Amino acid sequence: MNAATQKETLGFQAEVQRLLHLMIHALYSNKEIFLRELISNASDACDKLRFGINSGHLKPALSTTNANDFTIRLRADKAARTLSIEDNGIGMSREEAIQHLGTIAKSGTRDFIAQLSGDQAKDAQLIGQFGVGFYSAFIVAERVTVESRRADAPADSAVRWESDGSGEFSVETIEKDQIGTCLTLHLREGEDEWLSSWKLREVVKRYSDHIAFPIQIQQESWDAEKQTMEVKDEWETINQANALWTRSKSELSAEDYERFFESLSFGNGKPLKWAHHRVEGRSEYTQLLYLPRQAPHDLWDRNQKRGLKLYVRRVFIMEDAEQLLPAYLRFVQGVVDSSDLPLNVSRELLQESRDVKAIREGCTKRVLSMLEELAESENDQDQNDYALFWREFGNTLKEGVAEDFANQERLAKLLRFASTQQDSSEQTVSLAAYVARMKPEQEHIYYLTAESYAAALASPHLEIFRKKGIEVLLLTDRVDEWMLSYLSSFAEKSLQSIAKGSANLDKLADDTEKQAQATATEAHKPFIERLQQALQEQIKSVQVSARLVESPVCIVAEEGAMSLHLQRMLKAAGQQAPVSKPILEINLEHPLIQRVRALPDEATDFQDWAALLLDQAILAEGGQPQDPAAFVKRLNKLLIAA
Repeated sequence: MNAATQKETLGFQAEVQRLLHLMIHALYSNKEIFLRELISNASDACDKLRFGINSGHLKPALSTTNANDFTIRLRADKAARTLSIEDNGIGMSREEAIQHLGTIAKSGTRDFIAQLSGDQAKDAQLIGQFGVGFYSAFIVAERVTVESRRADAPADSAVRWESDGSGEFSVETIEKDQIGTCLTLHLREGEDEWLSSWKLREVVKRYSDHIAFPIQIQQESWDAEKQTMEVKDEWETINQANALWTRSKSELSAEDYERFFESLSFGNGKPLKWAHHRVEGRSEYTQLLYLPRQAPHDLWDRNQKRGLKLYVRRVFIMEDAEQLLPAYLRFVQGVVDSSDLPLNVSRELLQESRDVKAIREGCTKRVLSMLEELAESENDQDQNDYALFWREFGNTLKEGVAEDFANQERLAKLLRFASTQQDSSEQTVSLAAYVARMKPEQEHIYYLTAESYAAALASPHLEIFRKKGIEVLLLTDRVDEWMLSYLSSFAEKSLQSIAKGSANLDKLADDTEKQAQATATEAHKPFIERLQQALQEQIKSVQVSARLVESPVCIVAEEGAMSLHLQRMLKAAGQQAPVSKPILEINLEHPLIQRVRALPDEATDFQDWAALLLDQAILAEGGQPQDPAAFVKRLNKLLIAA
């Protein structure tokens, strides 16, 4: 016997062994998802073969040429206590069975294993998200046998794969008349409910009714003489067996849409909103788009492919066609079925196609419309779905402000920020609401960027704005600084950082305040120059502050320069930031400044006091002194002297 055809026993990849242990011993709360996953895999196999045939890339050994030939069959053998899931899809070779069923190439599997916890319902829902659905069979099966024949391979080159999930699996070459794959689950004790046709029908209806291929079970009839149900050699289709998005909206219920979303999102709860439309014109296509309720674990993983499912005339083409939506809408799930694209379309062709560009524009506008409709719920205290959406996906919309100039105005209206007029970081305000309650004399939308909400609230930059009752937006996400370099105005009001330059504070001050500041600057010019001389290596200048009320000092960036917050972020990321010295602003009314100002010219500790004031300002800004050890030593020295 040839070595390639004989039976051999191999060990599972280490990650698979851990995964199987968890499947067998931990995930019991929502066992029925195993059937959803195995049916989904069978559907994918049929999709791949149909695509291969229609595109001319694959010639099957048997005649399987149209959608009516593809079926998924569930067979329950009560005597043997086995459940089989069989398809006539693309099948696997011996090498593919070893590769796909013995190892997990998907990098997210480590994260999957790490996320399994005591919340069993949540655990079970995670399975499909990480591409490990096949292994869910071991939740109910003590042994799994897979027999598969590739569609383009001869009958005597089929493979049998078998494992009890204990750490090893066997493979051997067999003869199989039909192409495709048959999974046989040898059920554990106590799992006999999966031999019931009623149970199988109920689970298929709940999770897999949308599958575009017939899911069939054998018909049963009551034998009055034997007083038992007898299985006939006739097959009955138990699902709709047509793509949900091809059906009229009038015949679909909310439950139908929600069940289909579960199949897309692997049971990840109900969607916030969906849109189902047939688009006609220059490009004809059907779109079914969903806004999820919860962000996926890998939303910020740039290596993770993410996109809509692409069909062409109901033929499955691509799982994650990222070209159909811009990257900042990568959280959207759904299906696009085009009438115009060729069946052999590739990712490269998708990037160049005019039809795809039209689909992308249409889908983008539809998603933004859904978000605008969702935002209308903000005034509903009982069901503010937009607040929920913003917590999960708000930062991705901020990317869009910089990346999608054509829709920047619409996106700006969807942005939400914490502000000094809200009670917590969870309460947010739109730019439109901010503009509506601006002071009559106010010309700018004021904002402050900081490391955290608490740091922003404690910033000395806010003091004059609190005194004047002027609202300031508090921006604490890492993407904010980058976004603001592309968003300079809203509703003809420019956005102004209160930590840069003068922040146009002179326009907020009355004549008395302006005169007092000018007089103080002139009267204390020698002290200001002396302080500037002491810190000349570290700062650009010293100025009398118009923004400080309670604090002695603060530092600000020059108008037009990179903010100090962004400089720190770049430095933390190991990137080179442009070198620019800050401005030190002082509050001449503060007792500490008055104490330093009173030091005689010959005082030897003036340099220490000047350095302490600068370090204090840096700390208040959320930064770190240039030399923390020297700061502590200097502080101790001055405290002892005092």
